[in-house]
Amino acid sequence: MATDRPPTIDPVAAARWEQAAPPRSPWLHEEVGRRMEDRLQWIRLQPAAWADWEPVRGGLKAHALVERRYPHAARLVAATDVGRTREAMKSVARPWWRRVGESSARIGALPDGQAQMLWANMALHLGADPQALIAQWHRALAVDGFLMFSCLGPDSLRELRKVYLALGWPPPAHEFTDMHDWGDMLVHAGFAEPVMDMERITLTWDSPVKLLAELSELGSNFHPARFAALRGRRWRSELETALVSGLGGLDGRLALTFEVIYGHAMKPAPRVRVSGESAVSLQDMRTLLQAERNTRT
Repeated sequence: MATDRPPTIDPVAAARWEQAAPPRSPWLHEEVGRRMEDRLQWIRLQPAAWADWEPVRGGLKAHALVERRYPHAARLVAATDVGRTREAMKSVARPWWRRVGESSARIGALPDGQAQMLWANMALHLGADPQALIAQWHRALAVDGFLMFSCLGPDSLRELRKVYLALGWPPPAHEFTDMHDWGDMLVHAGFAEPVMDMERITLTWDSPVKLLAELSELGSNFHPARFAALRGRRWRSELETALVSGLGGLDGRLALTFEVIYGHAMKPAPRVRVSGESAVSLQDMRTLLQAERNTRT
């Protein structure tokens, strides 16, 4: 599992989406972020510093909720486009007369071992190499820090997949990973005590045009077997007709299911493993040496 990548994600398509994704927070991401932030009330640790992974796509309103929960904590913001992220975050900034005592955000690459909490909302299911991404999160956390993340699960878009299958079309999206597999990946990356949870959210629309517009904001189709070329107006009309037929309920609204996975895990003190080849970060090595000194004294 250490080198496996999702077989249904084309890394070129995933990288293209990362650059082309709209610089705004989808409604679903904000709603999931709101629900995940509510779960922080059960965690006793009050981080002195926390990191947000790509908050523009993950949810700027959700970022503001976490900021208000930890008003005196330092904020670290991971962003591939620093300028765009800085501009977008101004939309949730408090007025200058209410910023007394607040921390400013450091935007860019995350330093190793500095965050007591890493917040990653609705990002993991879009990664071409999720295990490498989880390893990045692990490095960014301090010892005894914790990870909070959410992503889509395998039951998402099941109705849309049935429509495409009935029409004999390629899959409309790549496959999403099961929460138990995410738990295994967390442990493999060095996390401890992973807690996984899941819920299903049903969204409805009054027209196929609005449904497709919202789906285009949530992500793109990374499946290697997706349509190889652009489709025309005739195909679009056929799709909209099929959506009305396949997704419509008694009230006439079109419904899609989203399985949302929530994950929480701790970063324990590192342990030295003498077997074959080992790699320990500088920050983790310092923690190990300090722990040894404390034991001897």
